Amino acid sequence: MRKKVTDDFLEECIHKYCRDLTYLAKQGRFDPITGRDKEIINSMLILLQKGRKNVMYLAPAGVGKTALCIGLAQKIAANDVPDYLKGARVIEVDLPSMAAGTNSSAEFQERFMPLVKGIAERYHDPAYPKFILFIDEIHTIMPTCTGSAYAGLSEVMKPYLTVGDLHVIGATTRDEFRIYFEIDPAMDRRFQKIFLSVPTVDETFTILEAIKGGYEKHHQIKIPSDLTKMICRLTDDHMKKRNQPDKSIIVMDGACALHVMEHGIGGELSVDAILHFMATEISVHPDALLENRERQILQEAAQVRAASGENIFAQ
Repeated sequence: MRKKVTDDFLEECIHKYCRDLTYLAKQGRFDPITGRDKEIINSMLILLQKGRKNVMYLAPAGVGKTALCIGLAQKIAANDVPDYLKGARVIEVDLPSMAAGTNSSAEFQERFMPLVKGIAERYHDPAYPKFILFIDEIHTIMPTCTGSAYAGLSEVMKPYLTVGDLHVIGATTRDEFRIYFEIDPAMDRRFQKIFLSVPTVDETFTILEAIKGGYEKHHQIKIPSDLTKMICRLTDDHMKKRNQPDKSIIVMDGACALHVMEHGIGGELSVDAILHFMATEISVHPDALLENRERQILQEAAQVRAASGENIFAQ
């Protein structure tokens, strides 16, 4: 059967309005995703099903919903998935990019329709890989989400979801799902929910230890483990309105940038850089964040590492 959306036009749509997470994973563009193995396995289990084969990630902001989708893409890129998902493409739909320059919902939908239609037309063709659409803040596509430029997009997708020609991963919070999704039974029953818990301090420390290599390479300084542990504890104690691991990653990155700006590359992240960056983020004095005795212990440990040469960044 002749496809109405050509291969070239579909790829153009993906290039303009999406990110191919699987391709980027193959290029090594993402930090390793740790601590979400169970959720990734559950995602694959849902995608393998014949009926309700769409996934909904539910968690507060900053917990790692997008990171979980990246973790799935990394599994696919490594060919560490069941046969059905081998070669699959995880495509993140960039709704703001798609809406840019449009003057009406009809004009916006004209951009969205070829993407969905083209992917649906290829769903049953074994010559094509499986496409998995990832839509963050998916509640914004629901008709009742007033003020959203994408409101009503769910009605465009619903026919394809109903006949089972799409794989979709959505991400939103529990409250937004309840307010916007649960009132539409036809959409609600197409998705299986995966709840993401907020990582503990210890789990966040494990995540930072796994990803800090990329930040060390970027900033060209060393990040000692005792300081990543300190970051996790301090953000947990003093940044109550934000969630792990996002807030600890932000502090680690920002503190490294501040250290490099003040001291240059080649050394080791300092306690003071962490305290001063955090103090700026939450508008407190740096001395209010850490007991003098703990600061002294951390600084003494840094001096020991410096004396042994451990703080020199291997360029």
